[in-house]
Amino acid sequence: MLRSLSTSALTRALPRASPKLQRFNPSLVAAAAAAPSTSSCLLGGVRHMSFYNNDVAGLTEDQVELKEAVAQFVNAELAPRAADIDKSNQSPLDLWEKFGEMGLLGITVPESEGGLGKGYLDHTIVMEEISRASGSVALSYGAHSNLCINQINRHGTAAQKARYLPDLIAGKKIGSLAMSEPNSGSDVVSMKTTAIKKGDRFIMNGSKQWITNSLHASTFVIYAKTSPEKGSKGITAFIVERDTPGFSVGNKLDKFGMRGSDTCELFFDNVEIPEENVLGKVDRGAAVLMSGLDLERLVLSGGPLGLMQAAFDYSVQYMHERKQFGQRIGEFQLMQGKIADMYTKLGAARAYVYAVGRACDAGKVSRRDCAGAILYSSDRAVEVTTEAMQSLGGVGYTNEYPVGRFVRDARLYTVGAGTQEIRRMLIGRSFNEELA
Repeated sequence: MLRSLSTSALTRALPRASPKLQRFNPSLVAAAAAAPSTSSCLLGGVRHMSFYNNDVAGLTEDQVELKEAVAQFVNAELAPRAADIDKSNQSPLDLWEKFGEMGLLGITVPESEGGLGKGYLDHTIVMEEISRASGSVALSYGAHSNLCINQINRHGTAAQKARYLPDLIAGKKIGSLAMSEPNSGSDVVSMKTTAIKKGDRFIMNGSKQWITNSLHASTFVIYAKTSPEKGSKGITAFIVERDTPGFSVGNKLDKFGMRGSDTCELFFDNVEIPEENVLGKVDRGAAVLMSGLDLERLVLSGGPLGLMQAAFDYSVQYMHERKQFGQRIGEFQLMQGKIADMYTKLGAARAYVYAVGRACDAGKVSRRDCAGAILYSSDRAVEVTTEAMQSLGGVGYTNEYPVGRFVRDARLYTVGAGTQEIRRMLIGRSFNEELA
């Protein structure tokens, strides 16, 4: 876990590790010691520098320490594999327990429950750093740590937390959340899946679509209509285990981007769910769902930030190595303009996302600003990654270079976890309600 340790022997054994990192789990320190520094690492087989500005980001000392620890871990364990994960479309299951050993899967869970007891900005920073190395692994991480674990932490009973959180936080089991259906995407409360109570059990029937981590997950938070006649006021959240009779998982989707983050359809055929697996209250699942979406939008905003950082770092270094007409292309004014635009778009997006994260940690959760954070960061991510691809010229269009992967992964955030159009609607509607 990311907690204080007595590590004098560890310090002697690992002289390259940063003094700050001596407080962390030994496996984390070992990975950090073996990895290049955060200012220079291998990414996509090409030497890569990071131009992240801690001073402008305004992180606390603890947040800088967290960011650097995660950065060094993913530089060592994930970045060298990112291209192969994308090419093979295979999720790296061996990383889950390593994330667990670091304590990254229970970021927002109290220490008394086995987590780190940190805030949502910390969670967003971790999401950003993992995304910098691999957008797809970060997406799976976010679905597990925020959509599943955080919902159980926020709404679960003591018995539910004791039963499910330890293995999920340790990475021994993978978590998922299921809301969307084939005909209920943006209009999620129109879902058709039902869970009708019979005696001391609920009988679930229906299906879910676009479910991240579903190919390997063992623990699912699933929303269903328990009182269909009540519409949106008759939704309930359930914790459902994969091996429950009648529960099946469809084939993995072959996606344009975020390859290696497994997405499937779920099917429920008279799945019996005991009463004790209700998450929150019966017929109050819409409130659980909507409050979770606000925090989901914030944490997932770290994904576009990490992809922008990776694209910017890669393209800037390329532009200062590639020569044409006898000089580095990064010295041409048009290319300097691209660098300036990418840098400022990333900085503006990060400032907004971090500001919303700090507000959420202060208990001031704003639905329109959580929507605004992911709306703005994802739009800028598409622009920045596309400009990064353009800055590489023809080679940027090949799969030998990682910028194409950055573009494909960035596009997910304009339709995943809600579309840009729905986010704009939420923001605009909030002002209509305020000024009614």
